[in-house]
Amino acid sequence: MGLLKKVVVFTLSIVLLSTIGLYSMQERLIFLATKLPQEYTYHFAEPFSEVFIETEDNARLNALHFTVENPKGVLLYFHGNAGDLSRWGEIASYFTTLQYDVLVMDYRTYGKSTGTLSEANLYQDSQAWYNWLLYTYREEQITVYGRSLGTAFATYIASKNSPKQLLLETPFYNLEEAAQNRIPFLPLKYLLKYKFPSNTYITEVTCPVTIFHGTSDSVVPYESGKKLSQLVPEDTCTFVTIPEGEHNNLSAFPAYIEAVTKALE
Repeated sequence: MGLLKKVVVFTLSIVLLSTIGLYSMQERLIFLATKLPQEYTYHFAEPFSEVFIETEDNARLNALHFTVENPKGVLLYFHGNAGDLSRWGEIASYFTTLQYDVLVMDYRTYGKSTGTLSEANLYQDSQAWYNWLLYTYREEQITVYGRSLGTAFATYIASKNSPKQLLLETPFYNLEEAAQNRIPFLPLKYLLKYKFPSNTYITEVTCPVTIFHGTSDSVVPYESGKKLSQLVPEDTCTFVTIPEGEHNNLSAFPAYIEAVTKALE
């Protein structure tokens, strides 16, 4: 019994320490931001301008606006959880080859963007960028695109506005489920300060939705994206399966290129 008691105490101690560590460090686990000096100069092959907006709580947010001649529309691109615009600008600028302008932003604490992180602040920032586009573009010209973490903000924005369409690459059902897949032994429902309930917001989306997901995604399971798609009426949702596609390489597959090109025609 003495050995059993020690094992139980040890196990409970590990769980307790893991719980405390997760709660206190969850922002570092969710947001893998890299910073850039304010004087950093971006370099891309495509024409672009750098944009800053100020928020009511004095955050300063940074974005890149890529432009083409005679655009078919504009893509509002919400990137994944790692890196900054020096990387994501290169990724998002791909859509200029499909004759679209692109606006891609860094979230608070990423790149040159400043401010305090919170779920409410991130949603408000997302809406601020959508509003910025409305000064130049008609709403029916705006395609909202989210990748990985960015699918949470893209889905939120599409649920609160009336864009032309919503495109989601490797989306998760909600953050609790995504985290539970990785840490099944902790009571994450009570620990997570961030919820990102895309499964709730997507039921409020009225525009067409296209979801891209690879069957070999080890970060966000294929089943998560599939389950999310089932919350959208069949006549407004296209689910694109990328056989053997992983979390960060869908653009290498002809099936993705064909599907995203079709969606943006």
